[in-house]
Amino acid sequence: MEDSVKKIQVEGGDKEILYSKTIKAGKRIYYLDVKKNLKDDLFLAVTESKKVQPKNGTQVSFEKHKIFLYKEDFDKFMDGMNDVISYIKRCRAGEKPEEPASDEDRQEDDSDEIKLNIEF
Repeated sequence: MEDSVKKIQVEGGDKEILYSKTIKAGKRIYYLDVKKNLKDDLFLAVTESKKVQPKNGTQVSFEKHKIFLYKEDFDKFMDGMNDVISYIKRCRAGEKPEEPASDEDRQEDDSDEIKLNIEF
């Protein structure tokens, strides 16, 4: 289930959330937040949140991991994501995995490509 929310909120005083998308995936929830820093630069904050229940039955907590992705890195990041997702799909299909290609040798496979259009 996916939810999109447009919100304006101040988090930590310096990062305003302009747009947020929540992706619920099993025991994990992913948050994709577009934020603006004090210099008015936009960036993407990706947060993974996972419920953790200790074995001794104490209070449930949430483990969070964050990465920040800046607009100058979007293309390289998406190229890498497309490459590894394509690799995983080939492995699932029973194909023999090949060695990763260098950036110069890499050829685009449009059938498995994920496209992300972000305009600023």
